[in-house]
Amino acid sequence: MSFILPRGVVLPVRKIDVNMVGTPHPYEARNAAAIAANWDAEHKANPYLFNGTMVLMSRLELKGDRLDGVCHPVQYATMLYWRKNKGPHGVEHTFAFPALVSRDNALVAIRMGKHTANPGRIYFAAGSFEPHDFVEGRADLHGNMQREVMEETGLDISSVRRDLHDHIYSENHSTVIFRRYWMDEDADVLARRIEQFVASEVQPEVEAPVVIRSGDMPVGMSPHMKAIVRWHFSGR
Repeated sequence: MSFILPRGVVLPVRKIDVNMVGTPHPYEARNAAAIAANWDAEHKANPYLFNGTMVLMSRLELKGDRLDGVCHPVQYATMLYWRKNKGPHGVEHTFAFPALVSRDNALVAIRMGKHTANPGRIYFAAGSFEPHDFVEGRADLHGNMQREVMEETGLDISSVRRDLHDHIYSENHSTVIFRRYWMDEDADVLARRIEQFVASEVQPEVEAPVVIRSGDMPVGMSPHMKAIVRWHFSGR
């Protein structure tokens, strides 16, 4: 198990080969009792949490502009326990961000709902990789991004122009793979569409859209989001 990639810098990647294997993640197996106890506490505090299946990494390496990795299906409970106990334990989290860029060059993100595991946090509409995001064992990044944006905002990015390749940013044992999607509408129009979609949902994951313009740094963004915002508005 190895994680060999630069931290704290945005870098381009032109080839991504992240594979899911069917074997249990050693971290989950080692910490089964602690994971179960933490889940009981988390679920008691927030009954809306669902212990579904996602993936966590056991290897991730950047070789030139190629990103290679191996991940395993785990319970969501494992993720909740891990994020309280991050460290060099042979496990990391990798996820995909579709960075929506409006016609007037704003970034369009969302604020997570109060009943979620990340209340009030600001991200691009996204979610952790799940087993069905893998085709013949390999991660389908665009498929994951398209699904998450549709589920959380109602926007369809399946035919939207996007950057020719992805970029990554890694910090604190977590790595985001992101790509910009260049929307054909201004940010205010996109925000209204998201608001209408959220209002139509019985139990939306999203509280509200967040429009980020040059010079903005809203409270509630992760270091990964801040890095992408700075990078985009630097004119890259």
